[in-house]
Amino acid sequence: MGRLDGKVALITGGARGQGAAEARLFAREGARVVFGDVRDELGQQVEAEIQKLAGEATYIHLDVTSTPDWEQAIALAESKYGKLDVLVNNAAIFFSETIEDTTGEDWDQIMDVNAKSAFIGTKLAIPAMRRAGGGSIVNISSTSGIRGIGPAAYIATKGAVRLFTKATAVQYARENIRANSVHPGVVDPPMVDEFPRTPDHQQNQARSRTPMGRRAAPEEIAYGVLYLASDEASFVTGSELVIDGGATAQ
Repeated sequence: MGRLDGKVALITGGARGQGAAEARLFAREGARVVFGDVRDELGQQVEAEIQKLAGEATYIHLDVTSTPDWEQAIALAESKYGKLDVLVNNAAIFFSETIEDTTGEDWDQIMDVNAKSAFIGTKLAIPAMRRAGGGSIVNISSTSGIRGIGPAAYIATKGAVRLFTKATAVQYARENIRANSVHPGVVDPPMVDEFPRTPDHQQNQARSRTPMGRRAAPEEIAYGVLYLASDEASFVTGSELVIDGGATAQ
C-alpha cells in the first residue's frame, strides 16, 4: 500500500529539483500526478521517467501566473484522473537585490510567481477539492518566511505564503480542506544557482548558518510534503513544517 493510494495530486514547478522529487515520490506512493512547469522539455523527461517505473503522471505546461493555465491543469486532473485531492504550490523564483536595488518590476515579478500564484492555485483548486469531498493544500514557503534573513522581496513573498496558508486553513477546515506550509532551508541544488545576481558568498553564508553543515537533498523536503499530503496528517492544518537542518533553532 502506498501512502497516497487513490489520491490525485497537482504539483507546480515539477520539471526539476524539489518539484520533480515530489512528483516522483508521490507517484511512487500511489498518487496519480499532474505536474506543471514552463520548462516543457525537462517536464516531459520527468513524465517519461515516472511512467517507465509504472507510475501514473502527466506533465502539462503551467505558467503559475496564468489563470487559464491553472484552469487547464485542474481540468486535466479531473478529466483524466477523476478528481483533485492534493495541491502542492512549489514553483518559485529568487533574486538577491537589496531593497534600494529592487525595481518595481522585480517586486511585481517575484510577488506574482511566488505569492500570487499560490492564491490563484488555491482559489481554483478549492472547488475541485470540494467536489472530491476534501483535500490537502501544501504551500512551499521557506525559512525566509519565518525570519528576516535574506533578500527583502523574497522574504516578503515567503512570509505572504506562510500567512495565506493559515488563512486558507481556518476558512476551509470545516470543508475537510487542509492547508499547511513547508519551510525548507538550503536545498541542493539551490534555487539561487539559477540566478546570476546571487553572489557566491551569500550561498556560502546560508550553508554555514545550518548546524548540520550541508544542504538538504530535494527528497528530504519531498518526504515532508508527502506527509502533509497524506491522510497521516488528517488533523494537521494551518501548521508550519520546518525542514532546515536546524538553522531556525539558533
